[in-house]
Amino acid sequence: MSKVALITGITGQDGSYLAELLLSKGYEVHGVARRVSVNTLERIEHLDGKITIHSADMLDQGSLQILIEKIKPTEVYNLAAQSFVASSWDQPVLTGEITGMGVTRLLEAIRTIDPTIRFYQASSSEMYGKVHEIPQRETTMFHPRSPYGVAKVYGHYITLNYRESYGLFACSGILFNHESPRRGLEFVTRKITDHVARIKLGLTTELRLGNLDAKRDWGFAGDYVKAMWLMLQQEQPDDYVVSTGETHTVREFVEIAFDRAGLDWQKYVVVDPKFFRPAEVEILLGDPSKAHAKLGWKPEMSFPELVCTMVDSDIRRWQMNAAAVSTGNALRVKAA
Repeated sequence: MSKVALITGITGQDGSYLAELLLSKGYEVHGVARRVSVNTLERIEHLDGKITIHSADMLDQGSLQILIEKIKPTEVYNLAAQSFVASSWDQPVLTGEITGMGVTRLLEAIRTIDPTIRFYQASSSEMYGKVHEIPQRETTMFHPRSPYGVAKVYGHYITLNYRESYGLFACSGILFNHESPRRGLEFVTRKITDHVARIKLGLTTELRLGNLDAKRDWGFAGDYVKAMWLMLQQEQPDDYVVSTGETHTVREFVEIAFDRAGLDWQKYVVVDPKFFRPAEVEILLGDPSKAHAKLGWKPEMSFPELVCTMVDSDIRRWQMNAAAVSTGNALRVKAA
């Protein structure tokens, strides 16, 4: 019998890569998407006809229960969240409801309907915040520095609580920063590569950033979803740090990105205080040795490869946009 997977947050970066992975392994894949007035399916349009999208909401436990009863998943991957840290300061209550309490609603639906379902919770390195040790491990104390980080801590511990209290096969992956060409434009990595592409093509002249000395452990999202899947294939549920074990500054990311486009970053980058966080997370560096040893997982794409892949993708995208505009103008002239 083929496995059936339900992915919340399937329209996001991780959801799209995870859907591709599960399809390649023969899964029947279902996704959750909220009804909104704008198109949010861009990242999964290429999977049209291969996956099934359902309307449900992490704020509405009833809709989640109905969906689980309907599709009878064997595995549930909870990737849904208000995941932009900066926005969590503007919308702290909504962030708590979706990113924190949403996990409880989903776990309660699973416990009530079918407690044999295997559950994956997307935890985050932002839970460490003001770090208490370097590198950060599964046993490192959490000290979140944003409403998003606080909500993720709640989601992490409620997953552990349901595992210990009800015997659910529930795992949390503490994923460190993971990027790709599918990353949202509001995230600093994609903001950088998008601006590099636009500067290269003469569409803008500067890039405004906050703390260039902030350090992150950056990997490729396509590698990280493999770790999610592996967690649910083990004999016993557990929690794992998923990271590269390397740290790089925002400045390093900027240097590689501009160099890829043949540009001198110092001519275009402006440090703007308004982009500094109210409570800065200075360094995140994960220790993935447990995932290496127990899951047999290791990242495949290097940091420079990741940055260059994102820059190349954004340059192609803007070139295609320019070509489309030119073609449209030509058609209008011809029609006139």
